[in-house]
Amino acid sequence: MKLEVDKVLIGSDLTRVMLENGCQEIWCAVDDNSDEDAMRDQIENDFTARIVSYDDEKFYCTAGIAWLCAVPIKVLPMTLSDVKFEMS
Repeated sequence: MKLEVDKVLIGSDLTRVMLENGCQEIWCAVDDNSDEDAMRDQIENDFTARIVSYDDEKFYCTAGIAWLCAVPIKVLPMTLSDVKFEMS
């Protein structure tokens, strides 16, 4: 599949294209309602999964669970500058 450089891909559309282009185990916020709900859940629920495939209009994670929406996210480790406390 040739990507259109001018097209902005986000959310589940981006995850599908990433899988089609060989990306494996994409860390995603997941939900069965919408991309927006998947991201909203990150504030209250932190519901994430590593997505490995897309079939029959569903995303599948490493646990074999099917999801309707999967938004790729970045998971970064914390550093000392992220922590707010006084050093003694």
